[in-house]
Amino acid sequence: MHRISTGSPFESQMAYSRAIVRDKWCFVSGVTGYDYKTMVMPQDVGQQARNCFATIFDVLEQAGFSPTDIMRVQYTITDAAMVPDLAPALQEALGDIRPAATMIVAGLIRPEMKIEIEATALRE
Repeated sequence: MHRISTGSPFESQMAYSRAIVRDKWCFVSGVTGYDYKTMVMPQDVGQQARNCFATIFDVLEQAGFSPTDIMRVQYTITDAAMVPDLAPALQEALGDIRPAATMIVAGLIRPEMKIEIEATALRE
């Protein structure tokens, strides 16, 4: 088993790893829309999603996976009315990959967070 960190302060505060790699699997924890280098959160849900995928893809690369290895994603959004603004970012990131997906509408732990994305990848 191998743990991956992005250096986000949330990882140590909340006692989790950004990702866990076990054999051919990579489990990426929920990622919010922060740019983890600057800890800046954009207002736009689409840009938050793009930041999420940038983090997820970077973590997958560190683990020896590629975006095409993503088998499953779960989206948590704070308002279903955001879906039309969110859809282009999802299409950009996963349009040809088309993993199994679930979208849940729920509150997130900080008010500036509009989306959280978690991913599971399998390397063949």
